[in-house]
Amino acid sequence: MTFEEAKKKLEQYGQEHVLKYYDSLTDAEKENLITQIDETDFSVLSNISTFGKAEGRGQFAPLAAMELSEIEEKKDHFYEIGMKALEEGKAAALLLAGGMGTRLGSDAPKGTYDIGITRPVYIFQRQIENLLEVVSGCKQYPRLFIMTSEKNNDATVAFLTEHEFFGYPKERIAFFKQDMAPACDDNGKVYMEEKGRIATSPNGNAGWYQSLVKAGLDKVIADEKIEWINVFAVDNVLQRILDPVFIGATLEAAVSVGAKVVRKAAPDEKVGTICLEDGKPSIVEYYELSEEMMNEKNEKGDPAYNFGVILNYLFHLPELTEFAQKGTMLHVVRKKIPYMNEQGEFIKPESENGFKFEQLVLDMIHQLTSCLPYEVVREREFAPIKNKTGIDSVESARELCKKNGIEL
Repeated sequence: MTFEEAKKKLEQYGQEHVLKYYDSLTDAEKENLITQIDETDFSVLSNISTFGKAEGRGQFAPLAAMELSEIEEKKDHFYEIGMKALEEGKAAALLLAGGMGTRLGSDAPKGTYDIGITRPVYIFQRQIENLLEVVSGCKQYPRLFIMTSEKNNDATVAFLTEHEFFGYPKERIAFFKQDMAPACDDNGKVYMEEKGRIATSPNGNAGWYQSLVKAGLDKVIADEKIEWINVFAVDNVLQRILDPVFIGATLEAAVSVGAKVVRKAAPDEKVGTICLEDGKPSIVEYYELSEEMMNEKNEKGDPAYNFGVILNYLFHLPELTEFAQKGTMLHVVRKKIPYMNEQGEFIKPESENGFKFEQLVLDMIHQLTSCLPYEVVREREFAPIKNKTGIDSVESARELCKKNGIEL
């Protein structure tokens, strides 16, 4: 994109202020800013008019999960189906790793955080070692896609290269960057992080498919005849990835997506709950659960809305092509956005001062026709690291790792 083309694009969306300091930038900074303007989708800014006015949710109903007893009974059968799919190259893994370790007190990519006690043990290391253990019986290494962000891509690639990908063959790994969405003020004007950089943020955990296609990796999927993709978040250091039993159960159920779930610790636990919404699979957030829903029982006498999602999904790729064309619903979220003011000073606001735009995986799932909630033992597969201390923290994850015999 040329300077004139960039200027014209900004004028189209009323964002001419982005070039205010252009003449004072170095050549490299000018090039980076023009590239960022070229890659930024300013059309999302029109969505601030919908903030707080989104359409209400639909009619919720329980969605029964495949529980541990049934899985154990059919484990060998499911394993055989899943391992066959893996050996035929029909299933791949996708690690969502675009975040930073800010809440852990780190300025580095979250996956590089060291949770070790007596030796270095990195979050990325745990994920890849989990994957290697699960597929150890497979005759070939499945494809592993890693989604980074523009903020952490170079550091992530350098870190994993330095550590030789923790034993995973690098020729089976493909990196791509998540699309970024601009952050704006209440009037729809994008914030600047610095004189030559627009303030942006990742476009949400459902942006992975569009970003994968934009990077041209749909060709890899087509060439390698991949039909299923296991999408998982970076912060759960116990999850099993490309679990053949999970794959087999999902394939036999002939559904659009499989979702690993855990039995909730309490009816009001702060996790999304798998359910039906207007007859289609969906996720109801903990703050959307009514008292009536929390108290509702199923035919076994158990809570009807009893299973929380852990962001480990197995998607049937042929059913996702529409997302590359139109994407999912955009959520307009009010946030604190650090920015550079008109005097060129960097400001860290103490209160919410603008909007970010995100696509959420719950909307992606709701656009599919069917889902298999698949129960796992939370103490064995659910150790999220969201905070440095307390609930869902480095501390709690360390304790769970030790209980599972993982040396830290």
